[in-house]
Amino acid sequence: MDVTATQTSSAFGATVGPKAAATDSATKLASDFETFLKMLTAQMKNQDPLNPVDSSEFSSQLAAFSSVEQQVRTNDLLIGLGDQLSVLGMGQLQGWVGMTARADMPVSFAGEPVPINIPSHAGADLAYLVVRDLRGGIVYQQEVATEGGNLDWDGRDEAGAKLADGLYNLTVDFFQGEDLLGSTPVVTQDRIVEARLSEGQTVLVMSGGQLVPASQVIGLRDPNA
Repeated sequence: MDVTATQTSSAFGATVGPKAAATDSATKLASDFETFLKMLTAQMKNQDPLNPVDSSEFSSQLAAFSSVEQQVRTNDLLIGLGDQLSVLGMGQLQGWVGMTARADMPVSFAGEPVPINIPSHAGADLAYLVVRDLRGGIVYQQEVATEGGNLDWDGRDEAGAKLADGLYNLTVDFFQGEDLLGSTPVVTQDRIVEARLSEGQTVLVMSGGQLVPASQVIGLRDPNA
């Protein structure tokens, strides 16, 4: 469930966004259109006077290029509309700031037990809570109930010593006998401190530093209630 290490980079990585792609397309189109006109003019100047090019062929060429130009403009308009809707969505999420959100995300450990939700798996007769650091190394394993439920994770390693403060990825591995049935991410909760727009997607910043797409939130709670 390497959510932060993976999702964060996908959300804020150095990728080319829709606006940049649209700008590049428009710039390239303008350049190509100018080149097209130069080639068309040269074609008209150098055509064989005894066997001139049919005027309908010129019209066909212009119509085809005009169609492409209109399609690019339409794409630009759709991208702009999508950006406006995303901004509207982020505005509606302003009320989420300060709320406690439940989501599949890394657990922020700061020395105190962290409430987590253990999932269940039909047919499993053994389940282990597996704790990994952000590099993917296993730092702790603990047998848990196969039927799932709530648990306070105390943030200790195999020797019983407290782990360093930071983010940890928690999953539950389910077994039937010696066969691994699957690995399911653990749902945890944290306070939302910011709503951020990144490449048309609303991303929530949690108090522990996790970056979570708003679409992954499965529950909200007023921490003062």
